Amino acid sequence: MEVILSIAIGIMTTCGVWLILRPRTFQVIIGLSLLSYAVNLFIFGVGGVKSNLPPILEQGVPARMLTDPVPQALVLTAIVIGFATTALFLVVLLASRGLTGNDHVDGRNEGK
Repeated sequence: MEVILSIAIGIMTTCGVWLILRPRTFQVIIGLSLLSYAVNLFIFGVGGVKSNLPPILEQGVPARMLTDPVPQALVLTAIVIGFATTALFLVVLLASRGLTGNDHVDGRNEGK
């Protein structure tokens, strides 16, 4: 399971960096979203990959067998903040496209 998670994080990071380096702003926003998802998965992985284990204390379950709830809380907070910043980026994208007439990061058209 850890190998699959590591490969998924690597692929998402690679695709995110590649999209950030693209000339269009929408591709940059998608790349930033992919990078944030990769970081969220990384935080989950740091917390330990355990399935079917409770995050709270129960009778008969040793403390080392519990799922750590802190990475889950951090990722939940990061998802909410990521959603808000993506919405802000989209508003800035629409305003920039309205002012300049194109959606290139540098503000220039490719054909001109």
